[in-house]
This record gives sequence, C-alpha cells and structure tokens, in this order.
Amino acid sequence: MANSKILKGTAILGIAGIVVKILGAVFRIPLTALIGTEGMAYYGYAYPLYSLFLVLATAGIPVAISRMVSEKIAVNDYIGAQKVFRVSQWLLFVIGVISFCICYFGAEFIAVHISKDAGAVLPIKAIAPALIFVPVMSAYRGYFQGRQNMNPTAISQFMEQIFRVAVGLVLAFVLVDKGLEVAAAGATFGATVGSVAGLAVIMLIYGMNKRAISYHVRKSSRRGTKDKGSAIVKQILIIAIPITIGASILPLINFADSMIVTRRLLDGGFTAVEARNLWGQLSAYCNTMVGLPQVVTQAVAIAMVPAVAAAYKLKNRKEIHENINLGMRISMIIGMPCAAGMFALSEPILLLLFPREPASVASAAPALMIMCISVALMALLQTSNGILQGINRQEVPMKNLAIGAVVKIALTYILVAVPSLNIKGAAIGSVFVYAIALILNMRDVKRYTGVKTDMMLTYIKPTVASVLMGICAFASYKLLFGAMGRNSIATFGAVIIGVIVYAVLILVTKTITKEEIGRMPKGEKLVRILDKFIK
Repeated sequence: MANSKILKGTAILGIAGIVVKILGAVFRIPLTALIGTEGMAYYGYAYPLYSLFLVLATAGIPVAISRMVSEKIAVNDYIGAQKVFRVSQWLLFVIGVISFCICYFGAEFIAVHISKDAGAVLPIKAIAPALIFVPVMSAYRGYFQGRQNMNPTAISQFMEQIFRVAVGLVLAFVLVDKGLEVAAAGATFGATVGSVAGLAVIMLIYGMNKRAISYHVRKSSRRGTKDKGSAIVKQILIIAIPITIGASILPLINFADSMIVTRRLLDGGFTAVEARNLWGQLSAYCNTMVGLPQVVTQAVAIAMVPAVAAAYKLKNRKEIHENINLGMRISMIIGMPCAAGMFALSEPILLLLFPREPASVASAAPALMIMCISVALMALLQTSNGILQGINRQEVPMKNLAIGAVVKIALTYILVAVPSLNIKGAAIGSVFVYAIALILNMRDVKRYTGVKTDMMLTYIKPTVASVLMGICAFASYKLLFGAMGRNSIATFGAVIIGVIVYAVLILVTKTITKEEIGRMPKGEKLVRILDKFIK
C-alpha cells in the first residue's frame, strides 16, 4: 500500500511540477515583451527576495509537518495529527506576518541600499502580502502530504500558478502606460493573488474532507493527546531548521559562483567582456537547463518522507527497506534518462531555446554536457535526503551537502582559472558537490537502516536503458537534421524517439513492471494499452 502511495504521489506532484514550470516559462516571455529588460530588472529585484523569504519560511516546516502527521496517523493518533496541523498553522502565520513586515515596510531600504535601485520599491511591496498566504498554504500542504495525499498540494500549486500568471500579465498590460516600475509591480502582485487563490483552493479541499477527518479524530486511539503546543513547535523547529539550512546551501553555492567565476576567468586571462559572456552562459543556459528535471525528481523526495516516517514509527523494517529501494529506483528511472538525453542533445536543445545566439550555445554546450551528470546525482540525492528526513536524521543531509559545497567551491576556484576549462571547471565542481553529498548520504542510509539494494534492478538497468536511449536520440537527431536541415524538427523528433525507446527498454527489461504502472493515477488504462504490445 505504501509503495502504491509513493508511486501515485510522485506521479501527481511530478505532473503538477512540470505544468507549473511550463506556466512560469510562458509567463516570462510575454512579460518581457510587455515591460522590456528594464521592467524585468525591477521584477528581478523583487522575485529573488520573495523566493529567499519563502525558502526560510517553508523549506523545512512542511516536511516537518508531513513527517509528524504521518507518524501520528501511523499509531492511530488522529487527535495528535490535528494538533500538529493547528499549531503549525499559527507558527507559519506568525512567520509569514514577520516576513511580510520586513519585506513591505523595509522595501525602500532594500531597494535603495541593497538592490541599489529605487525603482524596485513598488514591485517589492506588491509581492510582500504573498509572504503571509504562502506559508499558511504550506501548512495545509504538509498536513495532506503527511496523510500521503498529494492531490491537494498539486491542485493548489496549479491554481496558484494560473492566477499568478494571468493576473500578473493582465496588470502589467493595464499598468504599463503608468511606468515600468508600476507595471513590474503589477506583475509581482500576481504572486500575491496567486497565493490567495492557492490557499483558498486548499482550504476548500480541507473543508470537503472535514467529515472524514472528523470521523478519524473521533475514532482516534489516543483521546486527549498530551502534546503541548510549545512541545510541538519545538519538535517542528528541530526537524525544520536543519532542512532549511540544507535547502539554503545550494542557493549559497550559486551565489558563491557568481562571485568566484567571473573573477577567476579574469585571472585566467579572459577579458571583462569574455568573462561576462561566459558567466552568462553558465548561469542562464546551463544552470537553467539542469534545474528543470529537479521539478520531477523532487516529487519523489516529498512522497518518500511520510511513507518512510510511518514505517519507521512502527519499526516496520521490511516496509522501510521496500520504500527506500522503490524511491531510489524511481529516482534513477526519472533522473538517469534526463541526464542521458540532455547529454546527447545538449547543443540542439540549447539552440532550440536560444536560436539567436548560436555562438554562445556552441560555447556553453560542453559545460552543459558535464553538468548533465549532476542531474542523475541530484535525483538520487533528493530522494536520499527524504529517506534520512523520514527516519529522524534530518541533520545528516545538511552536513553532507555542506562538505560537498566546500569541495565544490575549492574546485571552482582552481579549475575556472585554467583557460582550457573556464566555465567547464565550475561544471565539474557542480558534479562533485552532488557526488560527494550522495556518497555520504547513501553511507548514512545504509548505517541507519541496514537496507540492501538490488544493484541490477535499481542502478544498472536504468543506466543501460538511458545510455541506449541517449545513443538512439543522438543518431535520430543527426538523421533528421541531415534530411530536413531544421534544428527544431530534428530536436523534437529525437526527443520523441528517445522517449519511446526508453519506455520500451524499461518495460522489456522489467526495470519497472506493469503492476507498478497500474498503481499510478490512470495506470490501469495505460496497462491495458501496454498489454496489446508487451506481454
């Protein structure tokens, strides 16, 4: 049953993540056309600040809620689960209000003294109210995830993004005549409206489930749970703080790159213009592309935490081991083909996305090929993080990632200054940070759970299928491009052929079984279709 919930949860959150990411990309294209690069600069001051506050407020606490609710429900303590939810709502509301006050009332100080641009004041103020609603929404998401129900999270994410995009674009269009700062503020206010919409939807879903929730509370085996509110807050923070610190490490690594790479390129003999262009290729092309698959792979980690936590609470070693092996296998099945496909088609994909900059694309492609290795490593790392968080070892991933980060910074500093490597040195460093953190994580998963892994099923089969898929995708691209001479058609065709080849290979090799597919949303229909072709 737990395996089924992990598969369904991963599928639901993965699909929602892809849709949200696509909507976000679609949003930026017309917005840029409306307000230009200057307007996007004002928008760009507000949104990273908003994202930073959200990481601090919501990176760890929903995971803590999810785990604690799952542990309570595992022992039939629905009263305790509800108390965790209620306390976390108030905690996140207070955090949200504090974040809002800092952002809204400190907007002028932030704009003038930190962003160094007074035009950022209105966009920052417009997005600030979202910092109240999103944390409260994350309490609901953590609660439902703890019940191993990922639908409310997915639906609220979708509605939040729909309203953010629609309202942001409409307001930017209506307000553009009043000035670019005002139009950018309209665009950022879309995030506020989206947060209200997302919260309203998930509260509605909670209301629709209230009867079932109340029934379980009445039947709870532990009436009058003794957990005090202060004890619950303390437990939430004990779990959340290491996770939040860990979640902050990667943004800090990117920030360190922004300070190191250009400087070391200059030390390596590049001109200021060349260094700036190379940094732009790394940050705009490579980092963006590598970040896309993480939307799906992160879904595995989110689904893993409550499943592992419940089994761990009940000391069910068999279920813990089954969940761990399934989670790592799903991560490989998702992450490895993404890595292989992007490796094989790195330059065609970049050229498809940035057709007006062929020279920059050709220069960035080798660095992207190196960074593609980190896609598979990151998928496994995220899942191993979820496993360790589920067994009450949330401080371990933070420490392991910090060790990897130190090595990454040192490698980047040394390698980027080598002219023949340049930004490829930073890409190599990125691979090492994930590889080191993953090796340490897996050592600790083995230490604390004693899990034994089927290496052939979990790692070798997905790797072989992915490599063969990558070869087929590359060959297909060459054939299609040679026949038609158009990169876009050849790239899309190669991707479609690669997907079909990979799907056939993982089914034929039984890397994933039809029974497992049947446990996914709408999986029964897909299995009936597959039965016509694969027996």
